[in-house]
Amino acid sequence: MPKPFFILAPMDDVTDVVFRSVVADCAPPDLYFTEFVNVDGLQSPGRPRLIHKLARNPQTDHKIIAQIWGKTPENYKKTAAELVDMGFDGVDINMGCPEKTVVKNGCCSALINDRELAGEIIRAVQEGVDGRVPVSVKTRLGWNEIDLTWHEYLLGFDLDMLTVHLRTRKEMSEVPAHWDLLSSVVVLRDKISPSTKIVGNGDVQSKPEGTKLASETGADGIMIGRGIFKDPFCFAFTSPWERMSREERVLLYLKHVTRFRDTYQNRERNYQTLKRFCKVYINGFDNASELRDSVMRSDNIDQIVDILRADQGLLSPSLT
Repeated sequence: MPKPFFILAPMDDVTDVVFRSVVADCAPPDLYFTEFVNVDGLQSPGRPRLIHKLARNPQTDHKIIAQIWGKTPENYKKTAAELVDMGFDGVDINMGCPEKTVVKNGCCSALINDRELAGEIIRAVQEGVDGRVPVSVKTRLGWNEIDLTWHEYLLGFDLDMLTVHLRTRKEMSEVPAHWDLLSSVVVLRDKISPSTKIVGNGDVQSKPEGTKLASETGADGIMIGRGIFKDPFCFAFTSPWERMSREERVLLYLKHVTRFRDTYQNRERNYQTLKRFCKVYINGFDNASELRDSVMRSDNIDQIVDILRADQGLLSPSLT
């Protein structure tokens, strides 16, 4: 891994196997995460409804970490062992998601307030992987206030990597990320667990920006999440996105849509999730809003394909 290395952040209903393959075609990161998957659901009769979140593409998903969440340590342990057998390169524990229904159940960022359970979960995952792959945690700066004793606690578990979204749970994504505090986490790492990689996350839009922040803070890696919505090539040091034509942008979206259709032929995923990507691709050219409106009014995935193909005057079979 280079320093800094760059990671595509785990985003629910976004970073599935299809979108990761599109990003790989544009400008691949050094490391991918899956969407976060609930361990309690995976170890229940509801498993078939979740397993598609762990789909992988051997051609594009090089160096991919499975991110998991939940509440029951034993289910974490069982799931971690399975993930190693499935070929994942690491297991990450989500202790940062601030979504209300999730934290209400005592999961993800709520674990900041339940350190005993957080510790049990980390130990369970470490036992599950049995040293075969790295174990990491993604978290925030604190609950209502910044609290570096939380990161000090986590570093005591000899994690392979600790990713810090540089806001508290209370701040959600409503304030600028506190990049000035990441160096303090690095100092703690150097004292407690020198081998742990520290990754910063929050508001990074490009590889040059992330490289600068890593240099300033001492971070080993940079994670980009929402920046991918502004530029699918954000992991390139020099992105071509601003110079790309209408045709190039629409065809890239068409590639995404047709791959989605071909991958989820049994409707494992709702095609409506594709609409959130519409503004990623269809912007920056004349009459983009009209084309976006047409896509947003579509009733099924085949209609989206037809709309995009008609825009490009295509009559040949769809892209795959």
